Amino acid sequence: MREAKFSIGTVVRHRLFPFRGVVFDVDPEFSNTEEWLAAIPEPVRPDPNQPFYHLFAENSDSHYVAYVSEQNLIADESGEPVDHPQIELLFDETDDGEYKLRPEALN
Repeated sequence: MREAKFSIGTVVRHRLFPFRGVVFDVDPEFSNTEEWLAAIPEPVRPDPNQPFYHLFAENSDSHYVAYVSEQNLIADESGEPVDHPQIELLFDETDDGEYKLRPEALN
């Protein structure tokens, strides 16, 4: 099992598709259904033996929750805030554009 490259609160961008988001949970390895994985076209299907990230994601049209493999993410260094309506439930935005878990969100 590999150590996750991105931590909770990190803003990331997808390598292939035009969306970005804030990490709100990390699975050390694939933890979704085999049907979900099989639905991804084989040429872009991620290896399940890597960390996967739950994101409050956005694109130019909508906001949603995404489940993305580490190999398909890069750090978003734009400094632009992510405008997902659920972010404020778990995070406070810092002055440098990062996201810090709210104390009440910690278990």
